[in-house]
Amino acid sequence: MKPNKLKLPHGWMLTGTAMGMLLCPIAAHAQMQAAPDARLVADETGAGGLDEIVVTAEKRETNLQKTPISISVLGEQALANRHVQSLLDLQDGAVPSLRIGPNFTRNSALSVGIRGITGGDSNQPSRDAGIGVYIDGVYLGRAQGLGMALMDIERIEVLKGPQGTLFGRNSVGGAVSIVSKKPSGEFGLRQTLGLRNYNGYSSETHLDLPSFANIALKFDAVFLKRDGVVENRLEGADDFNRFDRRGVHGAALWEPSADFSAQIDADYSYDVTTPYYVQLLNLSPTAYPLAPLVKVQPDRAKTADIGVPQRENVGETYGVSLHLKWKVSDAAELRSISAYRHLEQDQWDNGIGAHAGTVFQPNATFARYSLASMRQEQYSQEFQLVGDAGRLQYVAGLFYYHESGDDDAWSPNTMRWNADGTVATPLPSLEAGARAPFPDRASTAKADSYAVYGQASWNPPVLDDMLRLTLGGRFTHDKKSGRLYKVNGADTPYSFTFSKDHFDPQVTVTFDPSRDVQLYGKWGTAYRAGGANSRSLTYRAYGPEKVSTFEAGLKTSFWDRRGRFNIAAYTTRYTDIQIDFYAPNTGTNRTTTETLNAPGHGRIKGIEVDASLAPLPGLTLSASYAYTDARLPQSVNPFLPAGSPRQTIYVTSTPKHAGSAAIDYTLPLAGETELRMHLDANAASRFHAVAGEDTLSDKSFIVNGRLALAGIGLSRGAKLELALWSRNLFNEQHVFYRSRAAYSVAGEYGIFNEPRTFGIDGTLRF
Repeated sequence: MKPNKLKLPHGWMLTGTAMGMLLCPIAAHAQMQAAPDARLVADETGAGGLDEIVVTAEKRETNLQKTPISISVLGEQALANRHVQSLLDLQDGAVPSLRIGPNFTRNSALSVGIRGITGGDSNQPSRDAGIGVYIDGVYLGRAQGLGMALMDIERIEVLKGPQGTLFGRNSVGGAVSIVSKKPSGEFGLRQTLGLRNYNGYSSETHLDLPSFANIALKFDAVFLKRDGVVENRLEGADDFNRFDRRGVHGAALWEPSADFSAQIDADYSYDVTTPYYVQLLNLSPTAYPLAPLVKVQPDRAKTADIGVPQRENVGETYGVSLHLKWKVSDAAELRSISAYRHLEQDQWDNGIGAHAGTVFQPNATFARYSLASMRQEQYSQEFQLVGDAGRLQYVAGLFYYHESGDDDAWSPNTMRWNADGTVATPLPSLEAGARAPFPDRASTAKADSYAVYGQASWNPPVLDDMLRLTLGGRFTHDKKSGRLYKVNGADTPYSFTFSKDHFDPQVTVTFDPSRDVQLYGKWGTAYRAGGANSRSLTYRAYGPEKVSTFEAGLKTSFWDRRGRFNIAAYTTRYTDIQIDFYAPNTGTNRTTTETLNAPGHGRIKGIEVDASLAPLPGLTLSASYAYTDARLPQSVNPFLPAGSPRQTIYVTSTPKHAGSAAIDYTLPLAGETELRMHLDANAASRFHAVAGEDTLSDKSFIVNGRLALAGIGLSRGAKLELALWSRNLFNEQHVFYRSRAAYSVAGEYGIFNEPRTFGIDGTLRF
């Protein structure tokens, strides 16, 4: 009997392949990779069992437990349970192998890492990310804009390890795929209104219209707003870490026949944020004299020690995409994804405030204001041919990506001390604190990437069909160029070009000794194109970096499908690593770095475990754990004086131990009304925030919770849901970014995680 398809149930969260905190204390990682159309299918064993998960990681429907690739999936209800409204909300570690955080203080540009590969400073127009982020199969080329509000999301999929033979643009560490809900063709209205602390409120509207002329329409509108969590003492200036996120999305799906469909999507996002606040955590024994107003703040501050000018960072993104599917025969389907996206992001960052250049001098200016902006546009085209010839299944594709962008930056001071440092006064204008005309630096860059990829899986008629062999490969041609035409406020002639052909193979061997057990081994490579650092003094080019990963995994189901346990281990050889080095600069651009390919190679090893258990009807336990051990080669900073010691390079934002666990329970009440309870805990050990610095973040332990009364019947078939939620329920505090190198004149500086947030939401469904 064919199982019935259904949506993600309440409380469901599949996170990688990790067993972790609740069910297994060992360090292990084995994840199950899925692609754009994962969904759940009712369990055939009856009530009380775990639902079967159907994915399309290989561009066709397969059981996740029978798919020999690695993924973590956060479904619609899991996202609601954790109150995830943007990718930045995954900073707490819901997926242990995925590390997301702000780019330094800027929550408008996100740093994304998987399995120890983060990609460095990707906040530049000519540098590729180490992790590919996609929305409905469309690659998002820049770190800016990733903090936008999420629309009506069906799930977020996190693919581990090198991607390429089946997935978009090549990424050395993995991919994050955001999948939106499609138009249903039936009338449906969902309206959510919410209130939260820090004077926050939200509204989400999702409307499906009945289909007409084989066309289904869907519209989404999201509005999220919250005040800052650290008060800025300067009257009229914005507080730190506030946001105002808005977005609209529309989709039209045309299905004139069972063999053809076309869907067009358009979206617009407006994202307003202010930066995180940077605190002076402690004083160095050799610290230079500080102004009396500068305070050591070892705990998470509620108020900045000195008020500074601070305005909103405004980001705008919009795009349009067209998805076509044509079933050319019973055994083959042709697909096309065409997309255009545009991005504009301003970043006004005075989060360091009084601590930038803290050597006190009477009547001197201070409080460096980092003003940066990015403009980027991209378009891409992908064709896929998906076929099934009995024992041979295949996918072939063509991919093209083009982007062009430019950035500029300026860093004037904004404040002035009095003679003894007891009073700080804002300067009358930014020009009054400028050491050079606008901009300090400016660059422009463009890139073109062409790829041909394919994968074929063969199930030979031996060993009772328990064996499957898969071969895949991707040929990529990348071409880039750019100009750095301003350095330290002066015109410059610097430029770079990059051109490279590269082939990445992949081999997978799968063995299924029983219906409930799968073993697999997988080897594959990936590469990240070279480029140039726009923070450089000369715009010197750097080359590509490469990874080679072997992974072995075991996937099991037990207890009449009430339990799952999956484990995998991997080892990655990391070569020609793109490393950023601080470069001394006496000019006005005070954040100069140079990027070089490190000699030698690094090694990243990991074990991950995932487990889920449904011991009682309505009760689900799930847990994840990831162990990551990284060793990168030592390097000499060639921009320091001769004879400087070799520098140890660290992977960033990657704890050695990380785990996540969740408990979900549904209690039926009267009729369709039910009480839903969710609690999750997320823990991580300390990690390095700066690649060339041995300072460590704090360990963390974050608990989130949600209590919802759902299915309350109203008139005319409407249903009401009321929910109380909290993120960081116990108000835990930890420093997630700690550094002393950039501002060593005083001591260590750091950025704390957000305090406890909580609220109430009401959702009405028609």
